Amino acid sequence: MSGQSVSIKHVGFLTPGNYPDSDPLSGLEKTLQLLAYGEELGFDSAWVRQRHLEPGISSATAFLAAATQRTARIQLGTAVIPIGYESPYRLAEDLATVDVLSSGRLNVGLSAGRPLHADLIGPLAFDGDWEKYDFSHERVLRFADNLRGRYLGDDNTFIKTPFGPQRPRLQPYAKGLVDRIWYGGGSLRSARWAGENGFNLLIGNVTTGEQTDDFVVAQLRQLETYKLAGGGRGRVALGRVIVPLDSADPDTRRRYRDYAAGRDERTLTPQGERRTLFARDLVGTADEILERLFADPILPHVSELRLELPYEFEDEEYRQIIHDFITLVAPELRWSRDASEEKRTA
Repeated sequence: MSGQSVSIKHVGFLTPGNYPDSDPLSGLEKTLQLLAYGEELGFDSAWVRQRHLEPGISSATAFLAAATQRTARIQLGTAVIPIGYESPYRLAEDLATVDVLSSGRLNVGLSAGRPLHADLIGPLAFDGDWEKYDFSHERVLRFADNLRGRYLGDDNTFIKTPFGPQRPRLQPYAKGLVDRIWYGGGSLRSARWAGENGFNLLIGNVTTGEQTDDFVVAQLRQLETYKLAGGGRGRVALGRVIVPLDSADPDTRRRYRDYAAGRDERTLTPQGERRTLFARDLVGTADEILERLFADPILPHVSELRLELPYEFEDEEYRQIIHDFITLVAPELRWSRDASEEKRTA
């Protein structure tokens, strides 16, 4: 087993934040505790999915505001917020507040385009003819521009406040947050756009097959497109479903392997009209997972790896998975907790 070309400097995990429909508090509390446990283990970042109409985290902003008070070091991220449902100005205010509460630890993952369930949520979220609403990339650019903290109006524009006249701008101003915007890429167009506009790139285990049925070929083309479009200085984080089973009991091991086997067929051919391609889940012992990671042609091109936790598992299983990953897998990818700590305190 050889991984000389692989050098991962940053490891994170992405959790779905599930909860029972009848008891959301229990699931949200367990997810907050999972983020704190990830910090204790030494993970560099913890990310949450934002999902609408499901028993999961519907407001990543509100949830991560709470997470800032349960953690002290680990970076926090959203993967991803569909900006089509959001006001670029109000979202910037909310996320800037979260970033300040976290002392600058927030990463903002966004996606554009018509969001999921728009036929159901659109009439509730928008006034007027929502089908003519702007769901384009332009909303992401407006959001980023709001975070830059430019003053509104001209040099003579002031507003009255209890503290006297002030130049108006978005408050709070979160210095550096605009540089921690990530775009969820999954096509050549989105990768090119992210590179052209200087955003970091999130890529995962789902992508669009454009002129190829091969997942790896499609993702390598997206990476190349991103870098050629100007993303060479941006950060790229690769997501993979990784489930080490070393410390799991025999019944749990069988369930993990059955889970992966049940999803394997979808990786064989493009799915649906958009020709969606899926990477195979990495389920097995640490040695088996490392062998497949070292054979992944994408991994040598990135320095950040995001462990994507499956939707279907329980809290104690998530804890076992991230523990085994950080102790048995990450160090073999040339990741070092000590090196990460030095980088954060430098």
